[in-house]
Amino acid sequence: MPSQSAPQRICLMRLSAIGDCCNLVPMVRTLQRFCPQSKITWVMGRAESALLGDLNGVEVITHDKRSGAGGLRRQLKGRDFDALLLMQVALRAGLASRAVNARRRIGFDRSRSRDGHGFFINERISAQPRGHVIDGFFGFANALGIAEREMRWDVPVPEWASARAGAWRGDAAAPTLLISPCSSQRFRNYRDWPVTHYAEVARHAIEYHGMQVLITGTDNPRDHHYGRTLQDRLSPRPVINATGQTDLKTLFALIQQSTVVLAPDSGPVHMAVAAGTPVIGLYATSNPQRTGPVLGRHWVVNAYPQAVEQAFGRPVEALRWGRRVRDPKAMSLITTQSVCDRLDALMDTPPAERLV
Repeated sequence: MPSQSAPQRICLMRLSAIGDCCNLVPMVRTLQRFCPQSKITWVMGRAESALLGDLNGVEVITHDKRSGAGGLRRQLKGRDFDALLLMQVALRAGLASRAVNARRRIGFDRSRSRDGHGFFINERISAQPRGHVIDGFFGFANALGIAEREMRWDVPVPEWASARAGAWRGDAAAPTLLISPCSSQRFRNYRDWPVTHYAEVARHAIEYHGMQVLITGTDNPRDHHYGRTLQDRLSPRPVINATGQTDLKTLFALIQQSTVVLAPDSGPVHMAVAAGTPVIGLYATSNPQRTGPVLGRHWVVNAYPQAVEQAFGRPVEALRWGRRVRDPKAMSLITTQSVCDRLDALMDTPPAERLV
């Protein structure tokens, strides 16, 4: 697209979540490369801005959902945009978008729409059948006439965050397995793998690969339970438990300094890709072809087809794209041996080839 035809002022609205916002960064980098004269404003949530609020060349406006559209309207008072890219279909994002004064209001195609998304837009991107989440984001670049993709993140890591991460890791020369065992807590969102299985994989990493094991998580009882239980089961082997003790920048730096991340479908999976660290994603209740890591997806342990067959008696191809399995036992379909095998293969692969 000729740069002179690009919108001069673009407002992106993606308030949450951490993983989705990480997946959105390459689309932002694509806009910066192919529309260099465009000024980009990104409205995001408070937690997300703690990680991505300092992206170079991007004005970030933090929206606190407690303030509603009125709070955002005060922040944007007197400002007009040539295009709003409403990249979230949740009703709260749609309501907040009313604070953005834009001539073009571009949203998702009908198949992805819900929660009244269509009431807040006047254009739609092209349908993205059976695509990854990031394909939907790049649909907005396509709507602006950009077919290319710039798969680059460049998330800034302050020196203080790198220093804190280095202090947590201890032995900087040892390969590190970072385990982020828990996903976000949502209604019937069964993504956690049994803690006993994590312990077996961690033991394998220590004994066969000489790895140090680092556990991370948020400051809530469930995450702390996982962290303490892993420590107990791996004793007397040393385990670093940083659960509830890292901000997002430090967590990102820890991921960046680690050899491999092990996690279920959750924000750290996508943070790892943004940090350039391979991730062994554990997927059974969600489809990794839709929500898995954008790079290095071959390291995923994928039990989703078995979980779908067990829950619905049909193959994945027969289901609505993105259908979740709401069975708390589904994650147990992932065996420790399959994860250890994936870790062995990854460690046998030259570092430069792990995210190819």
